[in-house]
Amino acid sequence: MNRSEIIGLFDRYVVPSYARYPLVFARGKGARVWDADGKEYLDFGGGIAVNLLGHSAMAEILAKQASVLVHASNLYYTEPQGRLAKRLVELVGVEGKCFFCNSGAEANETLFKLARKFGNESGSRYEILTFQNSFHGRTLAGISATGQEKVKHGFEPPVDGFRHVPFNDLDAVAKAVGPKTAAILLEPIQGESGIRPATPEFLRGLRRLCDERKLLLMFDEVQCGLGRTGDFCGFRSIASDVQPDAISWAKGLGGGFPIGAVWIRGPYADVLGPGTHGTTFGGTPLACSVALAVLDALDHDDLLRNAREVGQYFIGKLQALAAKCPVIREVRGLGLMIGVDLTLEARPAVLKLAEYGLIGIAAGTNVVRFLPPLNITRAEVDEAVEKMTRAFSASVSP
Repeated sequence: MNRSEIIGLFDRYVVPSYARYPLVFARGKGARVWDADGKEYLDFGGGIAVNLLGHSAMAEILAKQASVLVHASNLYYTEPQGRLAKRLVELVGVEGKCFFCNSGAEANETLFKLARKFGNESGSRYEILTFQNSFHGRTLAGISATGQEKVKHGFEPPVDGFRHVPFNDLDAVAKAVGPKTAAILLEPIQGESGIRPATPEFLRGLRRLCDERKLLLMFDEVQCGLGRTGDFCGFRSIASDVQPDAISWAKGLGGGFPIGAVWIRGPYADVLGPGTHGTTFGGTPLACSVALAVLDALDHDDLLRNAREVGQYFIGKLQALAAKCPVIREVRGLGLMIGVDLTLEARPAVLKLAEYGLIGIAAGTNVVRFLPPLNITRAEVDEAVEKMTRAFSASVSP
């Protein structure tokens, strides 16, 4: 089918819940993707931080495990889920246990339920403090937790128990804690609103506050975790001495295959006992085998170091471009989680970049995110910056 026919299928049969770009992708390999007309793109969006190892990287392990055991349900034990839980706990480096699901929204829902169950067991507390400009998923509880009004419109009333406070403002958080507060939830690096990291002092202050007030400190690392910043846990790129009580992951964990996970610190690891939470498809042998292969690649291919070094190189190249390109106001990020703040609106900027063969992701109003595979090379970064230079030069040409 050609591009127009495929778009026509969507127009007629697919719920229009996405403002899709007029691009029809047909295949991908590594950091490159081709559309239905055969045009090649350098993919620095990574499926919104999902394709951790690039396109088609998981084909071999998917085929191998699919011929052995795909699904058994969580009524039974399977080796891949047990092994994956062990690996994740070891990577966090602190005693705990894991719960598996299918997406970031489900992982965050697990955090919400953990906080409620913990709070109810310790004094009828149910409130979770989250932050302005945050993003925590598209479930009803997820959009209630999210600190952006645009995602809430039309779905009122919100789920009770969430309050939004200013990001990186410890005094505001301390004042917001009340007798019903059970937990604090944040993204160590806010992704959807434009790549905005927490400060080290803020994370340390939140840990002290939670210890003093007996609150859970929970990190949403759906986008910033799994090596994206150059550390397996994104918060460690900011303040390595801080330890949360729970972490949510998804996106890159399966390298393109759906899987979400939550790590819960030892003292709270059994709060969600039998019958309190569940999932039909979470933690299947197929999903867990793929995730184990992703973790193997992170280790064996030294991809955390690559994310740090190539990310620093990329940021340097972008800053050099900003010095001579008035369209770019600021470059910020950690590792290979990078935001370019523009004088242009993000969506038309993303379309302009695509014209020149580079895929980025809009964030906030004026930021283009770059979330390339962690095995990206300096040569591919050079190519991306060259495409960006031409695209933005064309954007300001008379």
